[in-house]
Amino acid sequence: MALIVLAADKGAPGVTTAATALGAVWPRPVLLAECDPSGGDLAYRLPGEDVGVLNPGRGLLSLGAVARRGLRAELIYEHTQRLVGGLDVLTGLTNAEQAAGLTWLWGPLGRSLAALPGADVLADCGRLGSHPQMNDLIAEADEVVLFTRASLDHVAHLRERLTLLGRRAGVVVIADPRAYRASIEEVRRIVSGWDVTFVGGLAHDPKGAELLRGQWGGRLDRSLLIRTARDLAGRLMAQLTADVAASDAQGGTRPTKGATS
Repeated sequence: MALIVLAADKGAPGVTTAATALGAVWPRPVLLAECDPSGGDLAYRLPGEDVGVLNPGRGLLSLGAVARRGLRAELIYEHTQRLVGGLDVLTGLTNAEQAAGLTWLWGPLGRSLAALPGADVLADCGRLGSHPQMNDLIAEADEVVLFTRASLDHVAHLRERLTLLGRRAGVVVIADPRAYRASIEEVRRIVSGWDVTFVGGLAHDPKGAELLRGQWGGRLDRSLLIRTARDLAGRLMAQLTADVAASDAQGGTRPTKGATS
């Protein structure tokens, strides 16, 4: 279906929390894939569907062990697990050292995730720049979304990353609820000269993020994190639909240019 890369430049502000929240409210079947070469923490942060601990050895690491013989999209499902809230996940590497032996994996993984049958994929790629091989995965994405905070240093790194990325991307501001709309508008103004498809927001909500660690239910559903994640999911789905329409109009060629909206 669709591969959506979620990433940041400096500090990866809240990318894993954002990816999990988006997965929890995504309007179509979805897989959350932890693709950060620096190592992930889903296996230690969130409980499995039986409220037990996820198996850190089952996921990207086990997939990489068998993928040298060829990686088919259907093979990915043999290495996924399910969170307590029902979200399917492909857990990532547990430390950065493991990435050294998997530099060849990112291109084939990107192609397989983009072709995954029956589900969209939210790929948490953490902080970009440290592992150039990740460009092979990013090249397969239908959408790239970069997360930032509204502070001067984060936005400066965001603009540099937008320049280096070489393709259109969406921008999401992790914003303080007390200055939510103002923060988004400020970042929108600053990136107006770059090839940005949209500028959206996600609430900085530590209490909501903590609720993601437990039994998902009504309190989480009413949190600012989930309410803004639902808005963001709708925005992303609309962008995917617009890109498909533009691709059809161009004879099946994926569009590479977009205007800030």
